[in-house]
Amino acid sequence: MSEFPDRDAINALFAGDYADPFSVLGMHQTVQGLEVRALLPDASEVWVIETKTGRKCGQLKCLDSRGFFSGIIPRRKNMFRYQLAVNWHGQQNLIDDAYRFGPLLADMDAWLLAEGTHQRPYETLGAHGATIDGVSGTRFAVWAPNARRVSVVGDFNFWDGRRHPMRFRRELGIWELFVPGAVNGQLYKYEIVDLHGQMRIKADPFAFEAQMRPQTASMICGLPPKVEMQPARKAANGFDQPISIYEVHLGSWRRHTDNNFWLSYKELAEQLIPYVKEMGFTHIELLPINEHPFDGSWGYQPLGMYAPTRRFGTRDEFRQFIAAAHEAGINVLLDWVPGHFPDDDFGLAKFDGTELYEHSDPREGYHQDWNTLIYNFGRREVSNYLSGNALYWLERFGIDGLRVDAVASMIYRDYSRKAGEWIPNHLGGRENLEAIAFLRHTNQTLGTAVSGSITVAEESTDFPGVTRPIENEGLGFWFKWNLGWMHDTLDYMKLDPVHRRYHHNLMTFGMAYNYSENFVLPLSHDEVVHGKRSILDRMPGDAWQKFANLRAYYGWMWAFPGKKLQFMGNEFAQGREWNHDVSLDWHLLEGDDNWHHGVQRLVRDLNHSYRHYAPLYQLDFDPQGFEWLVVDDHDNSVFVFVRRDREGNEIIVVSNFTPVTRQDYRFGVNQAGGWREVLNTDQHDYHGSDVRNHSITHTDEIASHGRAQSLSLTLPPLSTIWLVREAD
Repeated sequence: MSEFPDRDAINALFAGDYADPFSVLGMHQTVQGLEVRALLPDASEVWVIETKTGRKCGQLKCLDSRGFFSGIIPRRKNMFRYQLAVNWHGQQNLIDDAYRFGPLLADMDAWLLAEGTHQRPYETLGAHGATIDGVSGTRFAVWAPNARRVSVVGDFNFWDGRRHPMRFRRELGIWELFVPGAVNGQLYKYEIVDLHGQMRIKADPFAFEAQMRPQTASMICGLPPKVEMQPARKAANGFDQPISIYEVHLGSWRRHTDNNFWLSYKELAEQLIPYVKEMGFTHIELLPINEHPFDGSWGYQPLGMYAPTRRFGTRDEFRQFIAAAHEAGINVLLDWVPGHFPDDDFGLAKFDGTELYEHSDPREGYHQDWNTLIYNFGRREVSNYLSGNALYWLERFGIDGLRVDAVASMIYRDYSRKAGEWIPNHLGGRENLEAIAFLRHTNQTLGTAVSGSITVAEESTDFPGVTRPIENEGLGFWFKWNLGWMHDTLDYMKLDPVHRRYHHNLMTFGMAYNYSENFVLPLSHDEVVHGKRSILDRMPGDAWQKFANLRAYYGWMWAFPGKKLQFMGNEFAQGREWNHDVSLDWHLLEGDDNWHHGVQRLVRDLNHSYRHYAPLYQLDFDPQGFEWLVVDDHDNSVFVFVRRDREGNEIIVVSNFTPVTRQDYRFGVNQAGGWREVLNTDQHDYHGSDVRNHSITHTDEIASHGRAQSLSLTLPPLSTIWLVREAD
């Protein structure tokens, strides 16, 4: 039997400081009979209506002028479905009472959430449209175990925390409430009285849509339907497939010229996707699109992990953008940031007054490089929140894979820290064992639940086994960015050609460790910001030599083992650093045909040729797929290697990284016969000097480089050429 609440309980309800509202509000069996209690600020009259018959069963008396009503229902002993007819300011409203509904979380969901093993926590936590006992509304659930009280506030209750305090599931640390009449499109937040009695207004960590900055409310919208991963999309992610990734920041790829405003998801689908298809890229990689408060973070400081940013449109319009990419035969990868989050007050920081999502000790929980907070991966609810988020993007949006940001900062406790600024693990080591376990679990989950999807690690150290299977003590990623290759080759290319002979090994060293991981060769956004200059501007010499060097470098990159990634603007040799606040310099492609057009055409042809010739990609991660033919010609800065497919077909790649034309350059080859140029970065179409080997060049029975037959070619200045063998 529920006894009538005392004055202290009523005062606590109005103060928004009562942790167990269901013990007071709603329908209760009492010694006096069946009693209904309701907290309805500003109401003047309240009647209880039997839902089944529509009849008035009794009037509730106003026992507190602030709006607390109570009444015994005459001649009724058994609980029944009811509504409240409420008179507010002369208008009567028929409402369903949120406090007549029982607990919401199913037993199995509760069990899995408590364990931190719920594969899809987003199906339970957050805001979900529901019909319960014939009543339509929204069920809310949020994890805040140390809060004194949590209310859901929003458009449906005048943002008044007194109206909808939530039920506390103490065994889970979760607060839940079904709010009748709350519908899609309405905004909401959680009003939390934290452990210390302080009021906090928090966005929903599981919000599926949110307002655009500077506004921060969450939006009721429900889960999007699942997107099945079609066989063609799975195949395109394969280790033996051509993967050429166009990395894009949606806010600055192109903007409206009249007001510098962003393109919408719809406009991006109409403009970006056809461009990517024409240029021959196989994948688009999006810088993080999770909702984030600061434009200058480029999305790498997200707070709305489950909400695509509203900067470019609605969640469903983002889904349509992805669908348009798939329709064009392009896979979509998403940059994903599970390593850290900003400390904005409306977000995860001290969510319930305690360091709930982050570590309490700054030696573990504070990111010195980015002034952000580090997730506590050892807390099962936190790792479950993040691993569920990874699955959410793949299952519910059709994302084909995740590029995981800053993995090194996650797996090392001493990352960017001096002695005394970090805490060893329980074994005394520097590895973050909890983060490693989280990454392995997430990769394993995705591999099982969304077979065919991939994860790509941005990992900047020599941590062993990043792309090795979990059962072999690896982290279980599919691919890893080869940042060593990127640094070495750019260091080589920025040298004046006269000095390159002394640094020959910078171009060859990558093969010494090439088969230790499954590599992607990245020229990413990180290489064209913060004073590093554009890729073009790093090239030495006058304008002609800069463009020639860049073309030769691209020809080398597309032929070298590993999948490819180019940041937007690199493909037409943007001259200045990337600026996230404005469009790329598309004006460089206006007017007469110029060097920028030449580089753009080259990248297009590199992509299409790369996809056409299996030797360039099929055995990227197999030593049989690569062989040096000339590796030690330091004096001439010439490199020659072979790429090979499973059938033994070969493509010969020759790079001359000096501005000197090499006549009659002879090197040994494996296969006798005629060889034909299929790509030459110096040709006229690319605004080169058009030094060519126009006809088919036949091998000679002249031994060279340890081989019985050889080719003699003209090597254009600052160039890379590709040759294929003509059929006998």
